[in-house]
Amino acid sequence: MTTPEAEQSQAPRPEERLEQAVRAAEQALIEYEIAVETFRVEVENFSRLHEQRLGPLYTRIEVLDAEIAEARAARTGDPEDIRRAEEARARVLPIPGVEELLHGWMDGHGLFPEAAAMLTDQAVRPPERVRPSEEARKLYRELARKAHPDLVQEEEERQRREEFLTRVNAAYARGDETLLKELAEEWAAGPVPPERRPSPAEELYARLEWLAQRKELLTLVARELEEGAIAGMLRLAPDDPDGLLEEIAGRLRSDIAQREAELAALLGQG
Repeated sequence: MTTPEAEQSQAPRPEERLEQAVRAAEQALIEYEIAVETFRVEVENFSRLHEQRLGPLYTRIEVLDAEIAEARAARTGDPEDIRRAEEARARVLPIPGVEELLHGWMDGHGLFPEAAAMLTDQAVRPPERVRPSEEARKLYRELARKAHPDLVQEEEERQRREEFLTRVNAAYARGDETLLKELAEEWAAGPVPPERRPSPAEELYARLEWLAQRKELLTLVARELEEGAIAGMLRLAPDDPDGLLEEIAGRLRSDIAQREAELAALLGQG
C-alpha cells in the first residue's frame, strides 16, 4: 500500500515540465545553429571561389570598357564620350583602404580632436585647465572623508568604497559640481540592497525567452544569407557549383573576346 508520503515524493516537481521544455528548446536551437552555420560556410566558400575564378574576368571587362570608352572619346572628341570615358576609368582605379586613409586620424570613437582641428583649419588647442569651484572642493573633501576605504575592514565594503571614490575623483578632476552633488546624495542613500535572486521557475522562463530571441536572430541571419546573390547562384546548381562557375566564366570570356575585338577595331580606325 502506498503511503501519502510516498505519493508526495513521487509527484513531479513544478519546474519539471519547464526543464523539459528548456532542454528541448536548447537541442532544437543547437540543430538550427548547426544548419545556419553550415549554410553560412557554404555561401562564404562559394563567394571566395567566385571571386577567385571570376573576379579577374570581371576586372578585365571593366578595363576593356574603360579602354573602349577612351578610344571612342579620342576619335570623336565629343564631351559626352569624354565624360563616359572618365567615369569608366574611375570605376577601374583602385580605392585606397579606409584604414590606410584614416591611420593615425581616428579611433573607435571618431576623429581625434587634433585631426578634427586640422581638417577644419582650426588651431590645435591644449586641454583647458579645470579649476573646481569652492563648492566642488567642499563636496570632494566631505565625500573623501566619509567614503575612504581605510575606514572599514570588510573587503567587500572596501571595494565598494574604492569604486565610489574613483567616480568621485573623476568628477572632481572635471570640476563637475552637479555630479559631485549627485554622488553625495547617492552616498547618503547608502549601498544598494542586493537583488533578489530569481526563483528556479523564473530562471527557466528567462532561459526560454533567451532561446527564442536567439532563434529569431539566427532566422534573420539565415534570411539575409538566402536573399544574397551568392546564395541565389548556389540554388541554381546546388549539386555542381563548380560547373556553374565554369559556365559563367565561359560567358565572360566570350564577352571579353567581343570587347577586345571592338577595341582593336576602334584603335585600327584611329
